[in-house]
Amino acid sequence: MRPSSLFTFTLLALSPAIQAQTTGLELFKAHCAGCHGAAGEGSRGPALKVPLLKRANDLDSLVSLLRRGVSGSEMPGIPSQVVSDEQIRTLAVYVLGMRTYLKDAVSGRIERGSTLFRIKGKCLDCHRVNGEGHVLAPDLSDIGLLRDARWLQRAILEPEADIFDSFGGYRWVITLPDNYLLVDVTTKSGEKIGGHRLNEDAFSIQIRDGEGRIRSFLKSEIVELRKQWGKSPMPSYKDVFSAGELNDLVAYLGSLRGSK
Repeated sequence: MRPSSLFTFTLLALSPAIQAQTTGLELFKAHCAGCHGAAGEGSRGPALKVPLLKRANDLDSLVSLLRRGVSGSEMPGIPSQVVSDEQIRTLAVYVLGMRTYLKDAVSGRIERGSTLFRIKGKCLDCHRVNGEGHVLAPDLSDIGLLRDARWLQRAILEPEADIFDSFGGYRWVITLPDNYLLVDVTTKSGEKIGGHRLNEDAFSIQIRDGEGRIRSFLKSEIVELRKQWGKSPMPSYKDVFSAGELNDLVAYLGSLRGSK
């Protein structure tokens, strides 16, 4: 039995219990929380507690997405035999209600946060924002659309807390920073290169090295490929920023929603 068929069979076997669920919270816990986080904060799937959902932001569009799933990803569709039309609309309303807005998601002075980001934090030494900075770490140009204030604060204080450590291979449907992985490559010629993975397939791997250069290697040329699951080169800033400064920095990051 194919994995998708097994998933559908399992859901159908559980359908009486699932059909009994009537609240959005119950439906969310049953179908969404395992990947998107108990409060929509994001986990293996993207965060939902953000100002703008990436794929659907009105009721009808979200209902359609929940029914069909997302092609090429781990998100399956939810059959009508499992969740009724009325219930799936209840679920969609609940998910849309999780969205945050800038005035709710962050507080503090964005302008001061921008200065802290650039001067005291020296974040542009590694990160990039709307074309400014470097590419050694994930681009943060639209991080305010992808993550809420709580996640941003945790990432600053505990950089390795939300880096996944269980992806067996590169996931083409997931973008940085959720696909972030540090690697060390040793070639047959003795060259050793460290950096973060950009792409990988069964035959090759591409990484960005410590100087920002993109390097591509055939795996047949590699004698050792060490993957540092759950590791980050970013230090904790808990002893760098005061509570007020941290609040302002998070406010700035929350305001980043792509170039205008």
